[in-house]
Amino acid sequence: MSEATIRFYAELNAFLPANQKFTGFPFSFYDRVSVKHALESLGVPHTEVDLIIVNGESADFSYILRDGDRISVYPVFETIDIQPIVKVRPTPLRDTRFVLDMHLGKLAAYLRMLGFDADYSNNRPDEELAAISRNDGRILLTRDTGLLKRKAVTHGYFIHDIDPRRQIVEVLKRFDLFGAFRPFQRCIRCNGLLTGASVEKIEGLIPPEVLSVYSEFMQCQNCGRICWKGTHYQRMVQFIDRILEIEKSQAK
Repeated sequence: MSEATIRFYAELNAFLPANQKFTGFPFSFYDRVSVKHALESLGVPHTEVDLIIVNGESADFSYILRDGDRISVYPVFETIDIQPIVKVRPTPLRDTRFVLDMHLGKLAAYLRMLGFDADYSNNRPDEELAAISRNDGRILLTRDTGLLKRKAVTHGYFIHDIDPRRQIVEVLKRFDLFGAFRPFQRCIRCNGLLTGASVEKIEGLIPPEVLSVYSEFMQCQNCGRICWKGTHYQRMVQFIDRILEIEKSQAK
């Protein structure tokens, strides 16, 4: 039997038991074991890892462990550019688009409200979610570490918080999207794009009392849903303002 020493840094420790957090610990193995297999056998999805240092040198997921190796594993760096030495990250996605598992419906609605392309259904099996992430070039958001360990998933993120309002802030921070959202561009219900709709076009599709109060309307190109700036809109504006206040407070 061979043995390597592994240490995880920062938020990656959230996946570990108490006796392995924030410290180097021995990892025993037989035969040929890749560092990717070692990390995931310890409970850390490969999509959460941004940098692996083996004996002082950057390594990729295919590195085969050797007896005596010292391995340091890091999550995404938010303020330091480590791109020249990173070997584990696949090519970045050109567009920031998401697919979410069945437990993140509220988060999907918040992402859509902010204008992000968020594919969501409440009845998809894991293999379908992994295939959508791979084939459509979408970042997979989930609270299921097993789903992120699937080989097909190259871009994914484990949602740590359980509250949807804090989850949206977590995602915006993780992918540096505070300056990228464009609210009210997508349908919260189906993810379709919204376009302006004239009164003549939607007359007869909404209650007359709404027409007597509002004159600006948007309609989903996909499901046909009609939206206007009513009380629900005002609550969403207040929610977005709170998110922006969080960004400002954290930037100080």
